[in-house]
Amino acid sequence: MPKEEWPEKGELVVCTVRELKTFGVFVSLEEYDGKEGFIHISEVTTGWVKHLRDYVRPGQKIVCKVLAVDERRGHIDLSLKAVKEGLKRERIKAWKNEKKARKWLSLAVPESESELQELETKLVDAYGSLYDAFQQIYKSGKRALSELGVEEALADKIHKIALANVKPPSVHVTGYVELKCPLPNGVEIIKNALMEAKKVAKNGFECSYIGAPRYRIRITAPDYKKAESLLNEAANAAIELLKRNEGYGKFYRNLP
Repeated sequence: MPKEEWPEKGELVVCTVRELKTFGVFVSLEEYDGKEGFIHISEVTTGWVKHLRDYVRPGQKIVCKVLAVDERRGHIDLSLKAVKEGLKRERIKAWKNEKKARKWLSLAVPESESELQELETKLVDAYGSLYDAFQQIYKSGKRALSELGVEEALADKIHKIALANVKPPSVHVTGYVELKCPLPNGVEIIKNALMEAKKVAKNGFECSYIGAPRYRIRITAPDYKKAESLLNEAANAAIELLKRNEGYGKFYRNLP
């Protein structure tokens, strides 16, 4: 839902480049109902700019920092160079997530824009953003909606949409195991040991050979605490199976 108010000084805003002039760039602010902003050529990048088209192009989505807002004159001064690359990526990602989340919500309330806006406001007020609201609905179920007074039929519809579209957040951790077995069928035993590790970690397990006798284990889990725990459990499961078969195993969080 586009914001009708004005952005605040220091805020990072997603913009669409509209027009290049010799003295700067005119943009529209995506989240502020298309309000126009201006980036002076000195705020595009550090150093001297010969051609603005070397840095921005019409239709491009960019992230700017708000330098000043003059509501009376309708002016918004922006800086492109003041936003670091990592912040740009995060802000664009958050903006795209909000667009996706609003599309999901519109599937549940397809016919009434006023009802859609009312529900969106309620979810944003409760969870900080629409995308965060859908993540909470994914995790907590319809309870996250019923607590806000959303009627059951609509809550059921939104919950189904969340289950179908939301990808739960995940993290990755990597460790290494050194596996040896002197028995004639040692290769098969090592293979079984890695299969045992996979059983422990379930779907979040990846293993790759990096050179005898070491293997890389990569674990995917909802958070770092869980990922670290699964990594240790998986490595220990592989090592224990080897020990039971006259083998040797060692776990390294990082290679020496």
